[in-house]
Amino acid sequence: MKRALIVIDVQNEYVDGNLPICHPDLMTSIPNIEVAMDAAADHGAALVIVQHIEDEGAPVFARGSHGAALHESVADRTPDHLVTKTDVSAFRGTDLEEWLRAGGYDTVTIAGFMTQHCCAGTARDAHALGFTVEFLSDATGTLDLVNAAGSISADALHVSVLVTMDSEFAAVATTEEWTLAVEAGDSLPVSNLWDSTGHARVPGKHSELHKLMREVRAGIDRDIAAEESHELRNTLYVGQGGSASL
Repeated sequence: MKRALIVIDVQNEYVDGNLPICHPDLMTSIPNIEVAMDAAADHGAALVIVQHIEDEGAPVFARGSHGAALHESVADRTPDHLVTKTDVSAFRGTDLEEWLRAGGYDTVTIAGFMTQHCCAGTARDAHALGFTVEFLSDATGTLDLVNAAGSISADALHVSVLVTMDSEFAAVATTEEWTLAVEAGDSLPVSNLWDSTGHARVPGKHSELHKLMREVRAGIDRDIAAEESHELRNTLYVGQGGSASL
């Protein structure tokens, strides 16, 4: 196994710019990104820093702007490879795949911003290209979204991406768990879609939660049945000339 830590878009735009990350908060994610970079340096994993750039005048990440500049937490690092991208994935329109292949890297670890966007996009592309993918749950982050399709809070969005990643595309771990694996030279376990969806059908797994869900559902069904029975009795009684005040 040969790892490369890919730190994606840790730029001022996400810190004090127009897209401030709120979950996990920056007091959590940035220190964990720094811990991950230290662990990579200490244990022979490569460091790839990715920077997103848009055209001059763009509302975010405009070339030459403060928002597009790397945040100080990563700007002072000397990466093994620097990638400048203009797309969601760090693999699209860049030499990242070529560089990883040339270096013999078979495992990539994703950290940075945003969870559902460039981090997930890069992770999915890495998986499709045959790399083993790891995704750091507390060294990534996102923000609230609202659009024509609806709205979602940052914490719900973050968790939904982590669950999706671990169902097929990447081994999801905390920075601490990942650091221990790096130190030991171990791989991280990843789930799959069958196990992720099959837990509800397998006896003994999540049994308490599903028992509670069944009890709630049964209670709702009983209430509905009782209400329907009450309405039926009222209808029959009134039809026989009685009062409707049962």
